[in-house]
Amino acid sequence: MRIAYFTHSLTSCWNHGNAHFLRGVLDELIARGHDARAYEPHGAWSRANLIADHGVAGLKAFEESYPRLAPQIYPEDADLEGLVADADLVIVHEWNTPDLVARLGTLRKRGPRFRLLFHDTHHRAVSAPEEMRAYDLSGYDGVLAFGEALAEVYRGWGWGRDVHVWHEAADLRRFRPPEQETGRQGLVWIGNWGDGERSDELTEFLLRPAQAAGLPLDIYGVRYPAAALEMLARHGARYRGWAPNAGAPEIFAQALATVHVPRRFYAEQLPGIPTIRVFEALACGIPLVSAPWDDAEGLFRPGTDYLIARDGAQMTACLADLAADPAMRADLAAHGLETIRQRHTCAHRVDELLALLGSPVRTTKRLQETA
Repeated sequence: MRIAYFTHSLTSCWNHGNAHFLRGVLDELIARGHDARAYEPHGAWSRANLIADHGVAGLKAFEESYPRLAPQIYPEDADLEGLVADADLVIVHEWNTPDLVARLGTLRKRGPRFRLLFHDTHHRAVSAPEEMRAYDLSGYDGVLAFGEALAEVYRGWGWGRDVHVWHEAADLRRFRPPEQETGRQGLVWIGNWGDGERSDELTEFLLRPAQAAGLPLDIYGVRYPAAALEMLARHGARYRGWAPNAGAPEIFAQALATVHVPRRFYAEQLPGIPTIRVFEALACGIPLVSAPWDDAEGLFRPGTDYLIARDGAQMTACLADLAADPAMRADLAAHGLETIRQRHTCAHRVDELLALLGSPVRTTKRLQETA
């Protein structure tokens, strides 16, 4: 099968979490013998920021870790028809321009044989619905939503049976426990500051508990303004800056535990959608404690695969218990890894995608009306 995926960026994971999952899925497709290609626009914001911060050397981790992936960077005036001429499936990520989304939809309306899907892995459908409604999806065959709550939003917008839940997952070729355990110390948190929409939660569920439990805390990520860095310093946290996602397993292997602090939109308006970091952390065999999060779709076994802390005091107690009890850490890590391997790998998601494509291609009423 020939698959074309239009991403914001495959080469850069700088503030671009979808690249994590996409790399694993495309690599799995290629490993199975499919012709899977990624296209990213010239001047992509994530790639531009990565190079500005770290030079072209910042791209090396991706190139070395994913030798099978060779994304094509296309100009603004690219011949899109030529890029998808031989494709059986075209997927377009929502972090693309409305113009690109519309142009590919127009091509699909003309009748090419490829199937065209829109892939949404963000909270803008509830946080900025006017932005998402501005996308012209009239030429698309369906939507891939990374959680049931998000899929329900698209059903409310008239997509019905043409919206499909496709959760993110861990790439087990790269994300796995260390072959040889060495000394683990303290806590680690990998995440971007973003727009400060969870600054209160990070203070309550990460910074204060780590300090209260007497555990060193290392933080990796980008977009930390001066005020955020001052907040980290006040709580004794060490800010390490950007780390390539391919280096996350080694980072996790050095820490006793990690913490999940969901963004407010996922905690309140899109329940059941964990971030990619949850899948990756559990795949690496590190114990995880989460701030309040509703696993509405039953993806994991709360209390078995990871611990839940209702408030900052309980988070402090959980972290202190984990630090003092190696057996507890080992049990929690083993169960989390078990669930990932059984249900949440990129191989599982490829199986799901191929099963979806095995169903007959339906010419939707949407296409019939706009053809």
